[in-house]
Amino acid sequence: MAAQEIERRLVAILMADVAGYSRLIGTDDEGTLARLNAHHAELIAPKVKEHRGRIVRTAGDGLLVLFFSAVDALRCAVEIQRAMAERNARLPASEKIEFRMGVNVGDIVEGASFHGDGINVAARLEELADTGGVCVSSRVQEDAQASLSRLGIAFENLGQHQLKNIDHEVHIYRVLLDHAATTDHAATTIEPKQAATQAPTVPDKPSIAVLAFDNLSSYPEQEYLVDGIVEDIITELSRFSELFVIARNSSFQYKGKTIDVRQVGRELGVRYVLEGSVRRAGDRIRVTAQLIEAATGTHRWAEHYDRNLEDVFAVQDDVVRTIVTILATHVRIAETERSRTKPPNSWQAYDYYLQAVAASVSFSSTRNVANDKEARRLLQQSLVIDPNYARSYARLAHTYVGSWINPAHKDFLNPTALERAHEFALKAVQLDRKLPQAHVALGWVLAYKHQHDESIAAFEKAATLNPNYVNWRFAMALIFAGASKRAIEVVHTYMRLDPFYVPYASLVLAYAHYTLKQYSQALSPLRDFVAQAPKWWAGRSLLAATLAQAGHLGEAQAECVEALRLAPNFSISGFRPLFGLKCPRDENHLFDGLRKAGLPE
Repeated sequence: MAAQEIERRLVAILMADVAGYSRLIGTDDEGTLARLNAHHAELIAPKVKEHRGRIVRTAGDGLLVLFFSAVDALRCAVEIQRAMAERNARLPASEKIEFRMGVNVGDIVEGASFHGDGINVAARLEELADTGGVCVSSRVQEDAQASLSRLGIAFENLGQHQLKNIDHEVHIYRVLLDHAATTDHAATTIEPKQAATQAPTVPDKPSIAVLAFDNLSSYPEQEYLVDGIVEDIITELSRFSELFVIARNSSFQYKGKTIDVRQVGRELGVRYVLEGSVRRAGDRIRVTAQLIEAATGTHRWAEHYDRNLEDVFAVQDDVVRTIVTILATHVRIAETERSRTKPPNSWQAYDYYLQAVAASVSFSSTRNVANDKEARRLLQQSLVIDPNYARSYARLAHTYVGSWINPAHKDFLNPTALERAHEFALKAVQLDRKLPQAHVALGWVLAYKHQHDESIAAFEKAATLNPNYVNWRFAMALIFAGASKRAIEVVHTYMRLDPFYVPYASLVLAYAHYTLKQYSQALSPLRDFVAQAPKWWAGRSLLAATLAQAGHLGEAQAECVEALRLAPNFSISGFRPLFGLKCPRDENHLFDGLRKAGLPE
């Protein structure tokens, strides 16, 4: 038989695939395929033809297209992605189809099939692209420079990368689709971000982010139940010292969004992502979970659990045990048998607890006192049903501390409120000494009662029980105790575990730098906190003091005016219990800054 003819030639290559394709197919296979076919017929094929391209391979959600020039390939990719964004804007999240694309210039071998190093590089570029985005090689970026103004794009320089199964490094650029480009090279190539804003480094040990599960129930009000199940999975995984587990606050940033797990992995700095869904029908519940390797999008494990509603704790245990086995075969058997938080005796008690958690999250973001009161009511209802549920007592303690420190609440600086918080925190610890949340609640109360050594001991106990449960409140307690250098270390650890950390973390970091007289280092996190929580008086007053100590008296006085608008009853002596500083030197230093800014005695 004669050898088949082989042709090698230089072309521009466009590779594309659908982000989250397996999830879309698993949810609605017929609808997904119908929408994908419609996009191909109505948009993709016409655009490829318009730009003189040729579709040479389609496989499931994948697409391989060849072009005569890099500019044609890039223009086609940009126009398809922009048109897809417009199409998706009119669709619910569950029906959106979004592509990742990679464009390269290189040799291909054409015979019975198409292959070659050029195609392999394009495939790796596509894997690195964001959902709805395009990544290109340096050759494409160079060829496209003269066409940037017409395309309305710019490039972000991602630097040299060693790609899987490629024997040489490839210089990669991300296409900025909505950038108002000019023909000036310097203006249209954005250099890599500074180290301070780069994505976190993936830890050496197995790392995971558990995303918010989809609520597939008929009723949207069941959202709190779904979120509660996920939070418990995060809590249980966090108990394993061999694992690095991202905090709920950061993993829930992607809730309700069409996500690309590869992007999530980069932004959170983890190797694995767990996603899933919960469907409740009467007294039955189905929990579906799938574990994905973030770097490649490869599915490592998937399972669904059908249970009666009261058996949801068994589902959580099954999920946690399975994931730990897959993630870290070196996890000790003794660790997998470590005692877990005991579930309440009644499903209804747990249900009230989950509703209270949802109300507390709303209070943290809105500072609406009504949310705090509702959380307290729900927790009390939970304890009526199960008087021995430690987590409800711990959460209840936090609501009383929150009302004690909130000038808008009737319990502001009321000694009875702080005593009630202390009583509930102690009760939580007595009921379950292995519950980290109980020790954190106790440590937080003791910090404001100025029992500094006992407070730190409680936070350290929580960290011993769960190495991944590092709380920003611990850093604040350390500042109160005069250990601001250690507080900075703790808050940075918390920020790594929770890359989308709550705004209070920035305030705590700034407070620590202020006590160390590092005013320039305090200003940036303070401005960050004020931008995110503009209605919270504490940020404005500390910013005023920091500006005053740094010699910016005009700005300090402006912040002073805003602080007094937010807390008209503010005075240094009246609010003194809130500052909680053990060392007279630290207290005098803070009050000196507040006075310089113009805040009343």
